[in-house]
Amino acid sequence: MGSSISQSLLLIINTLGGLYIFAVVIRFLLQAARADFYNPVSQAIVKITAPLVTPLRKMIPGYKGFDFASLILALLLNIVATSVMLLVAGGLGLVDLGTIIAWSSIGLLAFILKIYKYGLLISIIASWIAPYSGNPVLLLIHQLLEPIMKKVHKVIPPMGGLDFSPIFVFLGIQVVETMLVQGLAQSLRLFPPVVIGI
Repeated sequence: MGSSISQSLLLIINTLGGLYIFAVVIRFLLQAARADFYNPVSQAIVKITAPLVTPLRKMIPGYKGFDFASLILALLLNIVATSVMLLVAGGLGLVDLGTIIAWSSIGLLAFILKIYKYGLLISIIASWIAPYSGNPVLLLIHQLLEPIMKKVHKVIPPMGGLDFSPIFVFLGIQVVETMLVQGLAQSLRLFPPVVIGI
C-alpha cells in the first residue's frame, strides 16, 4: 500500500512540476527566439510564470535578450522537485546536494531537447496537414524553431522544393540526447523516476 501511495505521489509531483517547469523553460526559449510576445499562448505563459520569474529577475537581469532568471528558476524548480521526489522515494539521505544539482541540470537539458524534438515533429506534421494554419501554437513552434532552422538552411538549403534540414536537426538532437544526456545520466548513476525531464 505504501509503495502505491509513493508511486502516485511521484507521478503527481513529476506531472505538476514538469508542467510548470515546461512553462518556465518555454518562456526562456520563446524570449531567446524573439517569438511574438502578443501571441495568446505567449501571454498565457507569461501570466503563469510571472509570480516566480518577476521577483527573481530583480536579482538576475537578462543579457542580450536572454532571460536568465527564467532559466535559473527552471533549474531551481527541478532541484526542489527532485529533492521532494527523492524524499517520497526514501532516497534523499543517500544523495548529496551536488548530485541533485547535477541530476537536475541533466534533466533540464533533456527537457529543452525534448521541447525542440517534439516541436520539430509537430512542425513537420503540421506542414503536411495544415501548411498555412494561423493556429497560435503552430505559429509559436515555428518561431521557436526558426533560429535553428535558419542556421541549418545555410549549410543544407532546400532542394527542388524539398527541405531535408528538419531530418538533420532531428538526428542532431537524437545524437546529443544519446551521447550527452544518457552518457551523463549513466556516469552519475541517475535515477530517472525522480528527475523531471528524463
